[in-house]
Amino acid sequence: LQVDLWQPSSPFYITEGTVTDVRVPRNTSRSLLPYLQQANIQYTILISDLQKAIENQTGRRSHRNRRSLSEYNYEIYHSLDEIQGWMHHLNKTHSDLIHMFSVGKSYEGRPLFVLKLGKRSRPYKKAVWIDCGIHAREWIGPAFCQWFVKEVLQTYQTDPAMRKMLTQLYFYIMPVFNVDGYHFSWTNDRFWRKTRSKNTRFRCHGVDANRNWKVKWCDEGASFHPCDDTYCGPFPESEPEVKAVAHFLRKHRKQIKAYLSFHAYAQMLLYPYSYKYATIPNFSCVELAAYNAVNALQSAYGIRYRYGPASSTLYVSSGSSMDWAYKNGIPYAFAFELRDTGHFGFLLPESLIKPTCTETMLAVKNITLHLLKKCH
Repeated sequence: LQVDLWQPSSPFYITEGTVTDVRVPRNTSRSLLPYLQQANIQYTILISDLQKAIENQTGRRSHRNRRSLSEYNYEIYHSLDEIQGWMHHLNKTHSDLIHMFSVGKSYEGRPLFVLKLGKRSRPYKKAVWIDCGIHAREWIGPAFCQWFVKEVLQTYQTDPAMRKMLTQLYFYIMPVFNVDGYHFSWTNDRFWRKTRSKNTRFRCHGVDANRNWKVKWCDEGASFHPCDDTYCGPFPESEPEVKAVAHFLRKHRKQIKAYLSFHAYAQMLLYPYSYKYATIPNFSCVELAAYNAVNALQSAYGIRYRYGPASSTLYVSSGSSMDWAYKNGIPYAFAFELRDTGHFGFLLPESLIKPTCTETMLAVKNITLHLLKKCH
């Protein structure tokens, strides 16, 4: 039976007692459910008509959000074209704080845009890197990256903490890392995860952009098979998107003090290592930052995030961007797994964008302000 694993991302992680979220085609469920009953495996149907849920989320789009960018709606999901148009618009209208540039091109030739955000207050400033949308179907990620920029622009004049962040730091924000995959998740397959590079031998598309980094590449928690969701690629940095971002981060590694990557879903705040069970050298500083961030997040709506090293909190995975960033000298590397814990999964309703982004914003501000204090 071919099923699409939502959580965890690979069968490799399923052991006795693991709660697993799977998507099954309608005709498959007729044979799967009796099988589960026979095997005495408990199950719950979370979304009985997934197609309808998808249509409810994307069907209403055509006639809304076509208004001017000054009324850009941050509480709906946006297509790649809309997000890039929004970036161009901000680049023009907020040139004092925003500089937009491209770090390279995707497999299908799309520009990989990044916004540099901050006051040009001094020649040298530390920086924070934020990326969203490494995995195409995790739409809440790009929504958060846009929300972050909006919050900064709306509050930096009135909020002293935000003002301090923008004066003392630069933020590099990449709203959509996996541009080809994200576009594909809008046009062809809502639950596409990987990039869109072609594999001639297997006729399967794409590589897991979070298993393609040069750190313990294609070891535990990644697959060598091109058709798998966690395919690590033919070699490290085989994906132009990964190569371009890695090149940029390497070039600026002395400046960049924090790396934040946004994923979904699990409600967790993870830090290195992902690829092994071991304690990072600056554990106490990073652990404290995570603890405070999770508490700040919870203060908004009472949503409790689990936090800890990725390997023991989520699962062991090799070749991840977070581990790579940490190994390349960025002392604070975090991966957020945003809402929810499986009730909606990748189809987080638009009505939950605002609360999700609001609470996440508190955590990110908390981590950023932690950076500005010297941790001992």
